[in-house]
Amino acid sequence: MNTLLNKLSEDSYHTDAHYKRAFIDKAALGSSLYFNTCFISKLFRNRRIARTGKFDTQEWVNGSLNIMELIERCGGKFHIEGMNNMDKIEGSAVFISNHMSILESMIFPGLIAARKEVTFVVKDSLVTHPLFGPVMRARKPIAVERKDPIVDFKKVMNEGYENLQNGTSVVIFPQSARMTKFDPKKFNKLGIKLAKKAKVQIIPIAIKTDFWKNGKRIKDIGKIDRETPIHIKFGEPFRIEGSGNNEHQKVIDFITENLSNWQE
Repeated sequence: MNTLLNKLSEDSYHTDAHYKRAFIDKAALGSSLYFNTCFISKLFRNRRIARTGKFDTQEWVNGSLNIMELIERCGGKFHIEGMNNMDKIEGSAVFISNHMSILESMIFPGLIAARKEVTFVVKDSLVTHPLFGPVMRARKPIAVERKDPIVDFKKVMNEGYENLQNGTSVVIFPQSARMTKFDPKKFNKLGIKLAKKAKVQIIPIAIKTDFWKNGKRIKDIGKIDRETPIHIKFGEPFRIEGSGNNEHQKVIDFITENLSNWQE
């Protein structure tokens, strides 16, 4: 755990091509069933801690890194870049990322919260979920219903602004749902508008996390594909000038360019 945390303090991290997997992981062949069984077990551990009121930022980071190690043990290969860009943030910031699978929601705390106090904009169903709920509530996310865009907008603007002013950064996935194909038309400006109101910087994040597929029956319990590498890249922080349209396009271009490079 400490070794992984130390490695993640550098600008980039790449899973060792000769990563030594434990015997049980090899015996199970890193199967989706084995992976999801271990994943659910770790969630129950975090849930127990959260219900005692002790799921602080360090526990959040530790839980995230545990899942990252599980992914590597089951054959996942991480390629993470630009992490030192988080150290260039002046105060708090809005992190804006595309959204492809549950993987980024599980891994971002280990990458971001280890450097910056942070919270997420999430669906309110996650806050009331019997398994995820206690952990989510412990981290005080900004929960939106996704029924009335105006209500959601006001909540993110108000609660997001308050968090940012108090030094807590905010992660926003502007897409309405997880998408394996990035569609700029479905990538809203919520993060841009929040950063403009709070007068804080933005850090764009590009991710390719289809190693962990969305489930057919249970969306968060899907198959894994050991042949698909995991890419996460943090961009340089920047501020909003003017209407924010140029900055919105800058985030889209950052994500699009990296996704294109990772397909090659």
